[in-house]
Amino acid sequence: MKTYMANSEKTERKWFVIDAAGKPVGKIAVAAADLLRGKNKPEFTPNADCGDFVIVVNAASAILTGKKAEQKVYRHHSGWVGGLKEVSYKTVMATKPEMVIEKAVKGMIPDTVIGRAAYLRLKVYAGAEHPHAAQKPELVK
Repeated sequence: MKTYMANSEKTERKWFVIDAAGKPVGKIAVAAADLLRGKNKPEFTPNADCGDFVIVVNAASAILTGKKAEQKVYRHHSGWVGGLKEVSYKTVMATKPEMVIEKAVKGMIPDTVIGRAAYLRLKVYAGAEHPHAAQKPELVK
């Protein structure tokens, strides 16, 4: 008997929908990262891309617990001297609520070729509508 080794050509990818309304950002990100990597499948292999597609809806309704809503700051650097930019969580949620979920999920997947391919399968939308109804996604609870 031979050992089964999964690879990306044999993997059957499904579509999943996660409703973020009223749920903590971290819990949404963990569920999405596990689905993107394929950790929910019995044939999960860390060195093979066997993950699924994930759609996150209602990103604007996601919450943070405690005082994080007032204290959290997103930072990035332009690469130039004095190029550190800081944006508060409230400003990000008012302008681009999808970015909060995307950054949380990106931090939970590995920074490898497989992780970058998995991140491309993440689709985040601020409202309840998404254009992926033809793929017949399953709802994740």
